[in-house]
Amino acid sequence: MPPLDALPCLKMNDIAIYRAQVITVSTRSFKGVWEDTSGPAIVEKLKSWGLDSPMPIIVPDGEAVKDALQSAVATGFHLIITNGGTGLSPTDLTPEMTKQVIERDAPGIAALIREYGLAKGVVNSSLSRAVAGVAQKSLIINFPGSFGGVNDALKAIEPIVLHALEQIAGSDHLRRG
Repeated sequence: MPPLDALPCLKMNDIAIYRAQVITVSTRSFKGVWEDTSGPAIVEKLKSWGLDSPMPIIVPDGEAVKDALQSAVATGFHLIITNGGTGLSPTDLTPEMTKQVIERDAPGIAALIREYGLAKGVVNSSLSRAVAGVAQKSLIINFPGSFGGVNDALKAIEPIVLHALEQIAGSDHLRRG
């Protein structure tokens, strides 16, 4: 595999196309007990923002999350979103696994998502232990697993995610408008 520096974002008509991987963290979905609906919804929204994203992968709670994150980073995905495993349940270990992969924290992103939910009156968003950070040239963001939490998280990050990806890629931070 070529080094990450050799895997810049794709260019189409001089417009950057960033690649995103969604990782659904759900032991029940992994075992086929129930269908993952949040992961595909994230992929569709990312595509509407112009990001290239395959269908989500599904992993069980625990060490498999770390393995999937490391694989996505090594593959060169610019944005990696996990959904699920961020609550207080004993099996919710997504933040712990993410912390083992990220090299630099981006706590404002996780705080933004929690604050968005709280502003809507979703008091349970305060129970999220989600984290965000950068590993190599990948931005990793933990989302909640619920469909409503995913929708709120997407709305919260929409205004900032492309600029964050530009910063990680080392852009000149050109002003828009």
